[in-house]
Amino acid sequence: MTQTATATFAKNISDDQINITPTAKNKLTELLSDTDSDIDGIRVYVSGGGCSGMQYGLTFSEGKTQYDSVYEGDGFNLMIDAFALAYMQGCEIDFQEQGANASFVFNNVFQAVGGSGSCGGCGSS
Repeated sequence: MTQTATATFAKNISDDQINITPTAKNKLTELLSDTDSDIDGIRVYVSGGGCSGMQYGLTFSEGKTQYDSVYEGDGFNLMIDAFALAYMQGCEIDFQEQGANASFVFNNVFQAVGGSGSCGGCGSS
């Protein structure tokens, strides 16, 4: 008899899992209001590694996949696949403007996954 392993995870993301600041929520809503109708939400992605930890970013998404969990905000949907969500438990997403520079900032992500903050000399930062 063959058994199939099926991953199960929550399809909805709560404020207990990820904190999105009011400033970030406003910016996400603003960004989505200025897009084409094909865009269904904003996707959070995680990549890389090394001494500085994982790299986090955002991109527009045309829809969710079967592996996504969704944070439903007022005026925006934030989609995060199961892999990325595992690295984001307890993080805060903020939006900061400093002069001409403006960006989303992912706070507390390295600590959330037990990172030490020290370099082991692997050569991959």
